[in-house]
Amino acid sequence: MESSALRNPHIQLAAAILAAGISAGAWLVLYRKPMPPEERERRRRAHLSAEGRIIDGTVLDATTRDEEIGDGDGENASDMIFYQYEIAGVTYESSQDVTHLRDSVDLRSWRVDLPASIRYDARNPANSIVVSETWNGLRTAPSALGESSRRAASRGGIAPSA
Repeated sequence: MESSALRNPHIQLAAAILAAGISAGAWLVLYRKPMPPEERERRRRAHLSAEGRIIDGTVLDATTRDEEIGDGDGENASDMIFYQYEIAGVTYESSQDVTHLRDSVDLRSWRVDLPASIRYDARNPANSIVVSETWNGLRTAPSALGESSRRAASRGGIAPSA
């Protein structure tokens, strides 16, 4: 009885499709190109921007390091924001490399002692950001707000009324 079941063309077809699927899955796992770290970080920021919860925090420090490598053209500079926030009695201190977000963040336009909005993952509160491509939790100082208003007006944007 068993040998006649194995001779059934439907069972043979199903076995062949199953074997092909397992082979294709194994090939994808073994030979796929790994995701670059920059893309992984961009996806993390996008996820937190879309689904992260917002809480108040404090920016502790911001640094810009120019690592003079090669011709010293500034391509190896690293901009970091260090911040702190508290969730359910637990204080988290974290940092974010904002080097790839230089178009969104001007480290000279805000003060370190101002509060900031932090986006974090509710399932992993240590996973957090202050800035992404589509969201910015940094709050500007009053003097910097005046400067950004002038910049917005010069680009045709609407400046906030005083």
